[in-house]
Amino acid sequence: MSTVVGPRRGKHRPPTASEILRDRARRATESMTTNLQGGSIRYRLFGTFFVVVSLLGVMFVRVAWLQTIGSSGYREASIAQRTRISVIDAERGSILDRNGRELALPVPTKTVFADPEFVTDPVGAARSIALALALTPEQEVELAAKLQDKTSKYVPIARQATLEVSDALMALKLDGVFSKAEASRALSSDYLRAVIGRTDPDLNGTAGLELQYNDLLAGVDGKSIREVNSKGKSIANTDINSIPAVAGSNLITTLDRNIQFQVDGLLAQQIERLSALSGTAIVMDTATGDILALSTIRRNENGTYTADSGNFAAVEAYEPGSVAKVFSIAAALDQKSVEPTSVFKVTPTLTFNPESTKWRYTIKDAYPHGIEDMTVRKILVDSSNIGTVQVAQTMAPETIYNYLTSFGFGSSSGVGFPGEAKGLLTSYKKWRGSENYTVSYGYGFAATQLQLVAAVNAVANNGVYVAPRLVSASVS
Repeated sequence: MSTVVGPRRGKHRPPTASEILRDRARRATESMTTNLQGGSIRYRLFGTFFVVVSLLGVMFVRVAWLQTIGSSGYREASIAQRTRISVIDAERGSILDRNGRELALPVPTKTVFADPEFVTDPVGAARSIALALALTPEQEVELAAKLQDKTSKYVPIARQATLEVSDALMALKLDGVFSKAEASRALSSDYLRAVIGRTDPDLNGTAGLELQYNDLLAGVDGKSIREVNSKGKSIANTDINSIPAVAGSNLITTLDRNIQFQVDGLLAQQIERLSALSGTAIVMDTATGDILALSTIRRNENGTYTADSGNFAAVEAYEPGSVAKVFSIAAALDQKSVEPTSVFKVTPTLTFNPESTKWRYTIKDAYPHGIEDMTVRKILVDSSNIGTVQVAQTMAPETIYNYLTSFGFGSSSGVGFPGEAKGLLTSYKKWRGSENYTVSYGYGFAATQLQLVAAVNAVANNGVYVAPRLVSASVS
């Protein structure tokens, strides 16, 4: 029986060459792994440090930018959220008569409006306002829709309301509802509207002197920039760079309020007496051309009398008729082709171009008479058409035309009133047929009443033409 003999206990067997090589290879591998793991940790630490430093750098740059360049933008955005810009209305100048008495003047009123951004209950606010102003259901619904529109900053509720109405609305204490002072316009007499004109709700002149001198009267609006709280209410003592308004200048007219008042009354009486539809009366200072009164009145169907903003004395031209006889006879007297005592045989009728079928024209006087010897004075006093034509025939058509233009016909009066008409006076070279004769007694050309009063004034002023005027000065 064989016996297997094992290694002896307590003693080590020397490693073989292959074991030694394997052991060295294992140790080398472990050493390399340990070195690689140490390098990876170092790389990770370095990377983390780099990222942290980079983030800190970005944060530093951002903070620096916010404190310098970017701060203005954020500051402006912040200011925009808590500030409101509103217009400070310039006080419109008054229109005065020649003695400094007011003809058109501002009247204090208030405008109530809403800023939808601060309206917390649009439907409830619309309901309260509707009850206060007696609005219709349709108007209430429309107002509620406007109050819900947050893109709007201004919703008018009551324009140029009386202080009583505005106080009643503000007493409702509705969020987002505000009021501001805003003047309206009043006249010392409604009959003055024909001359003074009118303004729109924003007090911009739209007719008459209000329009003609709007830039002078309007002034320059200012601006108020203020901080508001979350309800849109102004915070006290927070005005920022407010620009004050510059009041408009006062306009001094040539009108006399007392004379104007008397003329208005007399004209209304005359319109009623004659059952006329309208009438115009002008009072002019002979030496200066100052218009002391200018009244235009219409009679309404209900029997009342009104004056609208259309100044018919300046804007409407018509054939003057017999008034023009004054100018024809004045021209003949100035030319010395007749004397006041010169006598003309005035027939009942007068036919021009009797042989012509195209230009034949017959005139007659307003009253029947036989063949009558009339002096130039009587021709004018009796307003004879035939006698005036006979006087005019002592002059050439060119002479008559030149006198009419010298009296101001065919050109603006110089008043500069909005819409003023120049009238119509064609050249004598274009006069045809009866026009050569009818011009002498006021037919064949057109004139405004301002032109007529200025022309008559020239006769009263010893032949010196003085242009009419309505405004004498302005005072800041």
